[in-house]
Parts: sequence; C-alpha cells; structure tokens
Amino acid sequence: MKIFVADPIAEKTIEALKNEGHEVVVETDLTSEEVGEKLQGFDVVIVRSKTKLRRDVLEKTRGLKVIVRAGVGLDNVDQTAAKEMGIAVRNTPAASARAVAELVMAHMFSLSRKLAYADRTMREGKWEKKKLKGFELGGKTLGIIGVGNIGLTVATMAKGIGMDVLGFDVFDTNREKLEKLGGKFVEDMDEVIKNSDFITLHVPLTEKTKGFINRERIYSMKKGACLINTARGGLIDEEALYERLKRGELGGAAFDVFEKEPPEYLKLLELDNFEASPHIGAQTKEAQDRIGDEILKILNEYK
Repeated sequence: MKIFVADPIAEKTIEALKNEGHEVVVETDLTSEEVGEKLQGFDVVIVRSKTKLRRDVLEKTRGLKVIVRAGVGLDNVDQTAAKEMGIAVRNTPAASARAVAELVMAHMFSLSRKLAYADRTMREGKWEKKKLKGFELGGKTLGIIGVGNIGLTVATMAKGIGMDVLGFDVFDTNREKLEKLGGKFVEDMDEVIKNSDFITLHVPLTEKTKGFINRERIYSMKKGACLINTARGGLIDEEALYERLKRGELGGAAFDVFEKEPPEYLKLLELDNFEASPHIGAQTKEAQDRIGDEILKILNEYK
C-alpha cells in the first residue's frame, strides 16, 4: 500500500512498514490543508494530534482507504465524512495508556510538593522553604472523569500509593474492573468533582464535553483541590479556573493539552500554582513503540 505519514511516529515503525513492502512517504511539517493536497493516490494516512482531517481536507483525497490515528482521541478526524467516503478510521487506544497515566501521576506529585515552583525559584537564587509546605497523596481522594484504558491505569497507580479513587464514566464498561481495584464507580459526575482532592480528565473533546468543566463545577471543587487535564484542550472553563487559582482557593492545576497547540497566550501561566507541559502524554519511547506495533497490526488487516 501507499502510506502517507503526516505526523511523527517511531522511526522503527517506518522501517517496519517499508520492510513489509509498503511505499511510505513521510512529510510531517505540512498544514492539514497541505496534507489533503498530498493524499491523492495514497491508500493510508497516519496522523497523531497535529493534523486535522476535516471534511474539506478529506474531500481533496482520492482513493484513501484507511486513516490511522496514532493515539487515543479521534476528535481531529471527521468520522462522519470518512464513513460517507468509505474510509476506515482506526486508532491505537491502549498503546499509550501507561505513558499518559504516568504523566498524570508526575503532575500529581509535582503539584502536591510544588516542585515546578521550587525549581524555578531555586534557579532564581531564592530559598523558599517556608512557602513550600506540601501535602502527601496517600489518603487523598482522586476523582477520575472517564474510566477508559487511561483512567483505569491511573486508578491502578493511585491505589498503589494509598489513594482513594472515585470514577465516573457515561459508560459502565470498566465499573467492575475499577471496583475490583478498590475504587468506587459513581454515577453522578458532580459528586466526584465535589468530593475529590485531585480530579483528572480522560474524555474526548465532543460537542457534549466542550467546556463541560464549567464555572459551576470549578466553583464546586473542594478548597485546596487540584485539577489535571491530559485529555484534550477545550474541556475546562479556564477563566473560572484562573480565578480560583489566583485567590488560592484551589491547590493547583496542570495541563498537558490546550485548545490551540501551541497556545499563543495562556493566562494561567501567570500563576505559580499552575503547571504546563507541551502535550507529552504519549511521548515515551515505550509508548511510541507500542503505537507502532498497533499500526502494523491494523494495516495487516487491510492488505
């Protein structure tokens, strides 16, 4: 097959695809519109989160058979348009679960001990020991919004360090697995938000979830609670979050994802109790290798 790689994937995956006899073209510095122009005559396109395959882009293609999203979310692919055009849409939902879950835990540890602030002030020649009284994660309650592969992996890790876990999902597919870990599946998301010391989001960006962590929900969070988003930008009312963080009513927040990437201006970055990372959830060697393995399995189905 002719395969177009529009976003970076592991080099070993590209070599494996070539070794299997596929014709592979790699161009990862194009805009989404430019990708659409290039896809004439290609059977497969592989994307991550940067390239947006909307209807207008897909309509430029001819003969495309498969879109592979190297990762979890499919919000950058117009699935309705793809279906109408007879294009299969696949992703690799489990391959990066551990990597993202470990980043959630890293941000939780960092927020609880104010590590980003400590590092920054040390570099400025300051000794802010008195300001750096943190708290332990053991015994705290973690609320997981979205108990899929990633959410369940986070729950496993959190239980391992002695946290209580509450989970909410519109589907109860993993209810039994969560409860077997010792977590509690809660059917009311607002109850999870009100009763958690940490809240971590693991849901796709859809019309229903856009801005769903709204002002009311931000203001229902416990005093001193922390919010982590490694899912998708656009899920949270950032102005309301900024207000509560600035007043010191929340313990902190950490984002790995943003509505526009990279963000041109993020008001939250003005605050010492806010941390950010540049969408690195799946950026581990192991996760990228697993994603590559899944891509190879998927494409073998279409030979």
